Amino acid sequence: MYSTPFSPAEARAARARMGLTTTQVAHSMAACGAPTHPDLIAAWEQGTHVPSEPQLFALADVLWCTSTTLMGIEPRTLAEHRLARLLSVERLAYRIGMDAADYRAAEAAQRWDGDPRQTRALVDALGLSLRKLIGIMGRVDELAEHLRSAIEGRWKAHVGPVAEIVCVDETLVGDALRTMHAEFAAFSERYMGHLVARNDDARLKEIAAERAAYLRRLVDHFWELIGEAGDVPPFNTVGR
Repeated sequence: MYSTPFSPAEARAARARMGLTTTQVAHSMAACGAPTHPDLIAAWEQGTHVPSEPQLFALADVLWCTSTTLMGIEPRTLAEHRLARLLSVERLAYRIGMDAADYRAAEAAQRWDGDPRQTRALVDALGLSLRKLIGIMGRVDELAEHLRSAIEGRWKAHVGPVAEIVCVDETLVGDALRTMHAEFAAFSERYMGHLVARNDDARLKEIAAERAAYLRRLVDHFWELIGEAGDVPPFNTVGR
């Protein structure tokens, strides 16, 4: 079962910086709409209990710190990025125009299938980029497989699947795949040219090493070719 990330040590340190007792924190949290007993706050700081999301948000407000500080981690998952923005599931789902149950399921599965408009709203709300979202959703390997197949075969067949993964306009994706296909083909042409000319093995090994390095950077190079579209939501504004 999912539980809110929480660092007892960070919570103790934050309260100490404010010079507050657990009773004072509990009183202030009640004023924030999250009634809490001082003993429960002490239990959080001892690591025997974990606050709920509303309690985490109220505690961060009372202690004048970020929710990320109290979580004690850098956000890695969709849920953690949401918590870092002090957003409940219901509030975020409303902002992106999605049913709360559907959004909750996306977080649980770490799989995002929202439409372009919802995706745009999501990256805006969470302060992410499309490139970052793909990484959070664990689709980098899937993207890499399509890119590898595209540069080695018929790149046009992979425009649609890649555009679906990265939520980037197909024209931009097509331009990037065409460029990568041509670049990769150049390695083969150079290699075969040296092979036919019977040049020394050292040069053939250099070309092979360049080819291997190119393959290792497929995903990074793809985003480089996409450019700003990977860092901002590149969606059409028509009909918005």
